[in-house]
Amino acid sequence: MKLESLLDEARFRSLEHQTRRQFLARCTTGLGAMFLASQAKAATGSHFRPRHDPSNPLDALPSHFQGTAKRVIYLHMIGAPSQLELFDYKPDLERLDGQPCPQSFLEGTNFPFIQGTPNMLGPQFPFRQYGESGAWISDRLPHFSKVVDEVSFIKTLHTDQFNHGPAQLMVHSGQPRIGHPSIGSWVTWGLGTENSDLPGFVVLLSGGRIPRVGKALWSSGFLPSVYQGVQCRSKGDPVLHVSNPEGMSRDLRRSALDTLKTLNRQTHDAFGDPETLTRIAQYEMAFRMQTAVPEAMDISREPAHVHEMYGTAPGKESFANNCLLARRLIERDVRFVQLYDWGWDSHGAAENEALNEGFKDKCLEVDQPMSALLTDLKQRGLLEDTLVVWSGEFGRTPMRENRHGREMELVGRDHNPAAFTAWMAGGGVKPGVTYGETDEVGYSPAVNPVPLQDFHATMLHLLGLEDNKLIYPFQGLDRRLTGIHNAKVIEELLA
Repeated sequence: MKLESLLDEARFRSLEHQTRRQFLARCTTGLGAMFLASQAKAATGSHFRPRHDPSNPLDALPSHFQGTAKRVIYLHMIGAPSQLELFDYKPDLERLDGQPCPQSFLEGTNFPFIQGTPNMLGPQFPFRQYGESGAWISDRLPHFSKVVDEVSFIKTLHTDQFNHGPAQLMVHSGQPRIGHPSIGSWVTWGLGTENSDLPGFVVLLSGGRIPRVGKALWSSGFLPSVYQGVQCRSKGDPVLHVSNPEGMSRDLRRSALDTLKTLNRQTHDAFGDPETLTRIAQYEMAFRMQTAVPEAMDISREPAHVHEMYGTAPGKESFANNCLLARRLIERDVRFVQLYDWGWDSHGAAENEALNEGFKDKCLEVDQPMSALLTDLKQRGLLEDTLVVWSGEFGRTPMRENRHGREMELVGRDHNPAAFTAWMAGGGVKPGVTYGETDEVGYSPAVNPVPLQDFHATMLHLLGLEDNKLIYPFQGLDRRLTGIHNAKVIEELLA
């Protein structure tokens, strides 16, 4: 009797160490096994399920086909900059300045703040054509006007979200809800990274605030957590807790990790859970990052002429510093670098968000460094296989914002999800091209509208990935960045 009790207790103890997945696979009904078999079938069909080494989940993998881009730098201007003050010049809107908005623009449309009948608002700054491409650029971007021939514009991006948080999620995950992987996570999961000492997906912030939906913008969602973005800082410890605490030497840290690795390997040998190997790999990468990250993030090592070109100031948080950091990171083969710059919400409700005040300051902050980034990458031979992307989350109305139906003292524009401008450069993008055209006042697409799904599919294509094959089974559905839509690659943008 005592022997039977001991055996029962041993069986109970073994169940304690089973994962839910292991239990479902072995349960007597077989339902778990049936479900897991269907998931395995989905993963081995026509889909591209990356097969990473469990002991090295960020190992570099081949793409579907030979892409033209190896890495990405994405510059997101949080708050949605006005395309009508930067890139989308509309002479007709200039002539209509101050006139009541036609009712045809207002019928059936909801705006966050516009009420009644607003007046049309012409461009607030002069525009000129630049370069051999003849692209129209406002005088707010004098540095950018010199590199405009490296860039391809998309003038007719549109979204179905008119609030900032959901719209930002749409741009970066293809869905307006939290819980889906960002494009940086999809790319890092699909391709891995070529530098095992640094994260594959790095996030840099500027502007003094984190985006409204926070870290959900660089979340790995339902993908394994190792593929989420790692937020780095341009002052203090580049990554929180990357330094050893006081009294902990590097040798002592190494000894502690070796002991932990031994325990984890024993656990893996006993239960076979591949997540245990992934955990070991993450601990080891964190240890290597303690040396690699501070070196990569130290822009003080750059020569004086580079700081002058970007307008950087080591030790401060700034968009300029982050642009230079982005170059240093992709130079070290980080796969995806995401920059978020806060402060572009130009309603005109306060000085810092008025087109005639704060907007001018934001343009001054980003013009020189983003232009220097393109120049620097080209000089170093990196632009040809580095895709640089610039966007907001939606556009701005051709009407002047009039909260409570009254004209405001400061000048601003309301949210416009119907049309906004993005640009791409390098990485196999055809330079000097403008794709799509908005109507005479820049309110909605007139020629070649571009849904965000096509925008995402084009980015993936440049990296050698097909959006309809990069699929992850989750909750019984085959998930992908472009969702259920049949996305189209914008061939006109490809070199």
